[in-house]
Amino acid sequence: MAVLLDAVIQDLTTDTVNDSLEKLRFFFPETLLLGALDLIDRESVIVYKTPWGRSQYEVLGSTATYAVFPGLPTPKGCATAYCTCPAYAYSVLLSETQLMCKHVLATVLARRLGRCVERSVNANELASIITRQCNV
Repeated sequence: MAVLLDAVIQDLTTDTVNDSLEKLRFFFPETLLLGALDLIDRESVIVYKTPWGRSQYEVLGSTATYAVFPGLPTPKGCATAYCTCPAYAYSVLLSETQLMCKHVLATVLARRLGRCVERSVNANELASIITRQCNV
């Protein structure tokens, strides 16, 4: 199923949004899909970029800000994602009822559509962001 989802996301462009959204409804409940689209519309998907090319993603949720790690490599060679929100921990990792949370979906879609809010940061600023995200 992940291969099919990846294919749908890869086909997503600004010209094919309506068709791709119909296909995404096969993989995600309406509330999750609409929640992700709302996050994109509210410009809540932020990518922090460093001069050396590192990207760190953050999504401003309704109650908190979450770190999102899209495209993490796995031992099998495919990519996966992770989010620090409670919904990801429960719905994706524990109960395995969802493929991803709305924050990960919003990040994946925003990246594909070029809708991430981009902010340049230096090494110290990136360290502060990661520290805040990890609650260290």
